[in-house]
Order: sequence, then C-alpha cells, then structure tokens
Amino acid sequence: MTSRDTSDTAWVLEPILEVPHVVAAVLLTRDGLVTGYTDALSQPSAERVAAITSTVQGACRTAAAAFADRDRAEIRQVVIESDHGYVLIVPTDHGTCVAAYGDPEARLDLLGHRVHSQVARLGEKAMAAAPRGADGSTPA
Repeated sequence: MTSRDTSDTAWVLEPILEVPHVVAAVLLTRDGLVTGYTDALSQPSAERVAAITSTVQGACRTAAAAFADRDRAEIRQVVIESDHGYVLIVPTDHGTCVAAYGDPEARLDLLGHRVHSQVARLGEKAMAAAPRGADGSTPA
C-alpha cells in the first residue's frame, strides 16, 4: 500500500490498512479537501469520499446539538454500518479528519482503536510543529 497525497501522509494512513479487512482510508480537511488517500481509491473517488464525509460530519454535529438542545456540538466519531461494511470518521483537533472503510468482516473495535491512535499521532505532530511568523518564517 502506498498513500497518494500532496504531502507526506502515508505514516497516518498505512497503519490503518494493517487492520484486517480494512480496505481504504482518506485524510481530509474538515471542509472536504483531500490531503491523502490509499491506493484502493482513485482520486475522483477520494474526492467524493472527502466531500461526503465533510457533509456527514456537519449533519452529525447539527443533530447532536439538536438532541442535546444546545447551539453546537463537537463530534468525536461517526460510525456508519451498511451491508457493505463500516465507515469510521474521526475528526482531529486541528481541522483535519480521518475516514476509513472496512468490509463487513472488519472488527469495528480494532478499526476504531487504530484510527483514534493515528488521529492522536496527528495531533502530536501538529503540536510539535514549530510556530510560524505572520510572514510564514520560522522564528530563530
């Protein structure tokens, strides 16, 4: 498996595919732009998944807030189970999201653990990144 991306995201997606029966994964921004995706998807499919994932997250935030009678809610994960398998969507704290798909034989607990682990690693990497100045330069 290799990750098709515009940056180095293989380290995020490859461990997710190590879970048995997991077929594909996408790293995207919360507004639906693809950052990276696995070989099982074509670029148009990855872009479609990203757009739909963004919409699903927005709908779930709205539904969770409505049920709680609140103005807003933060989503920790979205799980979709269908006759084709599972889709797991996990947003990060820094504006990205990981979406993964496993066939019906995939163990949802293992998939969830791996995706959440990778999301945590993404957060650690984001926190370790050097702060940048307004002009994009790294302070000395």
